[in-house]
Order: sequence, then C-alpha cells, then structure tokens
Amino acid sequence: MCGIAGILKFDSRHRAEAPRLHRMSRVLSHRGPDGDGLIADGQLGMAHRRLAIIDVAAGAQPMSNEDGSIWIVFNGEIYNHNDLRAELQARGHQYKTRCDTETIVHAYEEYGDRAPEHLHGMFAFAIWDAQQRRLLLARDRLGIKPLYLACTETELLFGSEIKAILAASSTAPPLDERALPGYLANWFVNGEQTLFRGITRLRPGHTLSWSLADGIQQRRYWQLPQPSEIAPQSFHAEAAKLRTRLAGAVTRHLMSDVPLGVFLSGGIDSSVIAALAAQQSAKTLQTFSVGFDDPRANELGFARQVAGAIGSRHRDIVVTPRMFFDELPRLIWHEDEPIAFPSSVPLYFLSRLAREHVKVVLTGEGADELFLGYNRYRVTHWNMRLGRPYQALVPNSIRRNIKQAIRRAPGAIGRIGRRSFLGLDPGLRHTYLENFAVVREFEQRALLAHPELLSHDVYASAMEQLDGDGGDLLDRMGRFDLETYLHELLMKQDQMSMAASIESRVPFLDDQLVADVVSLPPAFKVRGWTTKAILRAAVDGLVPPAIISRRKMGFPVPIGSWLRGGFAPLVDEFVLGPRAAARGLFDHAALRRLAAEHASATANHGERLWLLINLEIWQRIVHDGESPDRVMRVAPLAGMKAA
Repeated sequence: MCGIAGILKFDSRHRAEAPRLHRMSRVLSHRGPDGDGLIADGQLGMAHRRLAIIDVAAGAQPMSNEDGSIWIVFNGEIYNHNDLRAELQARGHQYKTRCDTETIVHAYEEYGDRAPEHLHGMFAFAIWDAQQRRLLLARDRLGIKPLYLACTETELLFGSEIKAILAASSTAPPLDERALPGYLANWFVNGEQTLFRGITRLRPGHTLSWSLADGIQQRRYWQLPQPSEIAPQSFHAEAAKLRTRLAGAVTRHLMSDVPLGVFLSGGIDSSVIAALAAQQSAKTLQTFSVGFDDPRANELGFARQVAGAIGSRHRDIVVTPRMFFDELPRLIWHEDEPIAFPSSVPLYFLSRLAREHVKVVLTGEGADELFLGYNRYRVTHWNMRLGRPYQALVPNSIRRNIKQAIRRAPGAIGRIGRRSFLGLDPGLRHTYLENFAVVREFEQRALLAHPELLSHDVYASAMEQLDGDGGDLLDRMGRFDLETYLHELLMKQDQMSMAASIESRVPFLDDQLVADVVSLPPAFKVRGWTTKAILRAAVDGLVPPAIISRRKMGFPVPIGSWLRGGFAPLVDEFVLGPRAAARGLFDHAALRRLAAEHASATANHGERLWLLINLEIWQRIVHDGESPDRVMRVAPLAGMKAA
C-alpha cells in the first residue's frame, strides 16, 4: 500500500515542476512512511510514497526496467506476481528485485496496455514509456485502490488521493453543486464524478492512456461475468467448492514480508476470513475489533467469541462519542470529501490500534455485495414479487386510499408500510433506489435552495444499469452494488486504513473468487428470507454456529441518539449556523423542520443530519482553509461534554 502522484504536461516543451511534485508527495506521507521517491523526465513527473510490504530492503519507487526506458509508480499488491515472474523470466526479462512492482514493469514490456488483464490483485499505477513519450494509468477490476484525475488544457494531474491534486494547485476547485442530489440520495457521489468541479476518478477496471498522437484514451478492460446455468440440486456441491475457493483467496492475500492481522467484527464475513487465516498462519493470528459503549452498536462480545474459537491473539477498542467527533474533521481531511458512512470513523480507530502490532490487515469487505447479504435485496425482491399481482388486481382508487392511509399511520405500521409495495409506487426506481435513499427526491425538492439541480434525473444512470441486462432481479441488484456502493466502501477502507499507515486487503474480492461467485445463480445466495445462503453452507463448522445464524448488525453507529442528546450543538453549528446558511445551498426553513423533528423524536433524521454536518465541515476545511484541528473549537462546542 502506497501513495502515487504525477504531473503530465501535454506540450513537451514544458517541464513538470519539481516543487509541485514535492508538495504532492508530502501531503501523501501518511500513505508511505517508509520512503519516498521522485522522477522528472521533462514533461512528466511522478512521485511515490512507500509502505514497504514485499521485499522491504529493495523495491524503492519510482522503479524502472533494465535500461531505464520504462518507469512506474504503483500502489497495491499483485498476488499472482510470482507466477507472472516465472513466465516473464522465461521470456527473457531480467529482474533485480523480488517486488511485485517490477513484475508490472515487465508485464507492460510484454503485453503493453493489456498488462492489467494479466494482474490479479489490487492496484493503481502509472507507467511512463520514455521512448514512446506515453503515459498509462490503470486501476484494478473492482476499484480497491483509488486514482483521481484533474485535466486542463495544458496538463493532467493524478494522485492516490484528491489532496495530492489540491497540493499541486493554487486554490481548491469549487463545490460541484450538480453532485449534491446524488450525495443526498446515496451518501456519496457515484461514477467518475467527485464533489470537486474538475476532479474525477478513473473508474474501476479501466485504463487511461495519453500520447501526443492519440491524446487521452480510456478503455474498459474488465467487467463482471454473467451468471452460469447451474442446476439447483448442485447447491451443496457448489458450497463445498466455495469453501475451497475461499481458502485459496485467503492464502493469496496472506502474502507479506511484514506482520499481518485481521479486522474481526464478529459477523459472518470477517469471522470466515479470520478462521481461514488462523488455519494457514504459521504464527498465532492477531485480530482486532472496535465497538461503542452502546449495546445497540457493540459487537465486541461476538468478536471475542470468534477469537476464542480460532485461538487468535485478540485486541479491541471502545470508541466514545467524544473521541468520535473530536477525530471527525481530521478524518474528513483524509477522506477529501464528506465522510459517507459513520462507520468510517471507528474504522480509523481500529486501524490505529492494529498499526501498533501489524502492518497489513485482512477484512471481510465485499461479501454482502457478492452474496446478496443486505436486507434491501430481499425486501425489494418481495416488494416486486408481491407488488405485481397487487397492482394488477386491486383498482387504482383503492390502492391510492391504502397508500394515503399508510403514510398517515403512526409507529411501526406506518414505518414498515411506507417501505412496502402497499406504500410505494411500482418499479425498481421506487422500490429499490428511492426506498433506500437517505434523502428521497421529493424531500430534496423542499430541502435544496436550488431545486433546479434536480432537473437532471439522479437515478438515470442507475436505472440504465439496473435495466440494462435484464435477467434475475436479485442478480441485477447485486451487480449494481458491486459497481457502485461497494466502490464507496472500498474508498472508505482505503483512506481510513491509510490514515493510520496500514494496508488493508479484501480476500472476498479476490479476482478469481469474484468471477466464481458472480457466476452462481442468485437463488443460491438468497433462499426465502435467508441471505448469503451458499456462504453460510460453505463455512458450516468453520466458525461458531451462533455467528453463522446471528442477525446482521452492519456496524451501526448511534448517530441519531448522539445528535439528539449531548451532541445536538453540532446540528446548531454545522446545519443551522450562520456560516452554513450563508453558503445558500439549502432552504433554511426546511433545515429547521428537519432538526426540530429529530430533536423532538417525532422522526429519526440522524443519517440526513450526518450528511449535512459532514458537508459543512468539509467545506470549512477545503474551501475556507480552516485547520481540521480547529473546526470543533467553535464557541457552542468548546464546552461540550460526551453524551
């Protein structure tokens, strides 16, 4: 795990400026405390920060081939590099290190732009072909490693984090207000877009190349395979194969020359990874957990149970609300954008704990999307299944009256009914996207000060993806989340772990395992009301039965109760305060209603207030130039005590 950055001048008469490259490198120092390097070749300059994992003594970057005609900066791990090394050496390539970085260089010499297709792992890299005066950028299949871009008429900037691009610029680009509807609906900005105008992301499974002759070209080199036709009676046979494939994925991800551990939440996903890693580790496995002092948001007991069963050396940490909010501004700086998920904050504390003992951790990320583990999949499936006959058989006037009654109903009846086919309009747009949005479209029209921002359909690209291939509904939802929602979870994991200078790996997203699992029929993953059915069958006996059958908590953070209690001043300052109001993004009356409903407990707007608080803190840091260490020192918060 490392940090990379670079400047490419389109005009060869111009030179990439070394002072800018140094600034880009320095701001990424947390990603690579073990070393740094820089190369300037006229119009191209590249910088690298190293967190040494493989071939610790060697492997400094930027790295070149034998004659210095090919240069690379690389972030990630290539798990099949030893196999590729043997193949490339047989073709005459000479190695000077044991590093996987050098394998990418030789793979580019051998395969050109198709080199990423031969790599299995997590990666973002830049290759400069000095003879051809050509740049190639590439990102791994699922976007485990980040790569951001900013392109003007004269140059292309790239970096592992947006802050590297900002460090090369005189001022931060303005907020792209067109991204606000997506942010409010989904917690994050989807696709290439970011909240910065003019800064984009290279999409997962893509390369970007530049040469004087061809300009900038993007190519998609990988996409999810289609499901195969497997007879239903082969469920248990496929579960047995899955057990073997999971073990193989963990084996590949244990590759390391430095100490390694596992993030253990006590849920089925991380427990499976920990159990398999414990079986294969020569030394006692180290596991790490985080929780809150609120029983509704604490899984530490389950994690300790798993640790005892697998014999790991276990450590955990309890995060208080005060610790959580004190750290929030600095973590927003690390994230470069508002923090989408409150669970990012405890993930940082967990990473910091682990960094005291290991340098690499394995996590359970990706299993929910692969095995259809989220509750929204089965809820949507049943809403669509029951909604079709309901729409066909019940007259429109009766349906309309039922919907109105449900929307007025108090308590659990109203809350559940409004999310069912009885209270929803038909179609995936309403039963899936709008039903699980943070701020729904009709609510955004009241909340946004400029509702014309909604003239562009926030769900247009999502509906195109969901409807594009047809086929099984469950399969379409899982694929959609693998390409969108999962990407944001991976960015959270990357930036929070790198904030503590630790490498995180995701065995469930092993290339070979993903291809196998995506090909399985959706009916193997959701059976009735049971999610992750084939995963549960595959790991039977590997982890305690209580872990396999327990209800999913999903790492909850009690934001709603905190913002209704001792931390309500955060709403007053960052949502309703004069600095937030002066930005003119939201209707102030709508904000006051939102805050009042939450404070009185007539509604739980915790997630919505979280988005608004984060957005304001982010703007103070990025656009107002306020130090993250000072953001929480405003008068209403100075004497605030922990809830």
